[in-house]
Amino acid sequence: MVVGAFPIAKLLYLGVRQISKPVANRIKAAARRSVFFRNYICLPPAQLYHWIEMRAKMRLMGFQGATIRSLNEEAAAELGAELLGEAVIFLIGGGCMVLEYSRQAANARRKEEELNQTIISLQTQLAELELSTETLNAQLREVNRRVLSFPTPSPK
Repeated sequence: MVVGAFPIAKLLYLGVRQISKPVANRIKAAARRSVFFRNYICLPPAQLYHWIEMRAKMRLMGFQGATIRSLNEEAAAELGAELLGEAVIFLIGGGCMVLEYSRQAANARRKEEELNQTIISLQTQLAELELSTETLNAQLREVNRRVLSFPTPSPK
């Protein structure tokens, strides 16, 4: 029974993706504790996300000119930390996808190279066989010419 190669790369990618959730949770916790991280990393994307979300909801409900209040600092920090955690998970998942794609592309290139090498080898063998066949045909013609050029003894 032939067993294919164990997909160790896929197992590693799955492990990285599983680890990304706790990493994202630790980043969120750090974002909640650090004032600098909270004010400059978490709050601006959270406020922007809230503004875009509320603007879209208001337009869907028909309120065109309604003003949108910004989130309070605690809610914005929580939303920003969640956004950051989801971005980390998304980036790790996207990175795994890119790595898998590049691995598959490398395998496809390797298989194509092997196929090209096989084709070149077969073409070389075919050319050698054609040359051998032409040589044998020439030798056969020469033997036939010699046989036909000898006079045959006449029966008495």
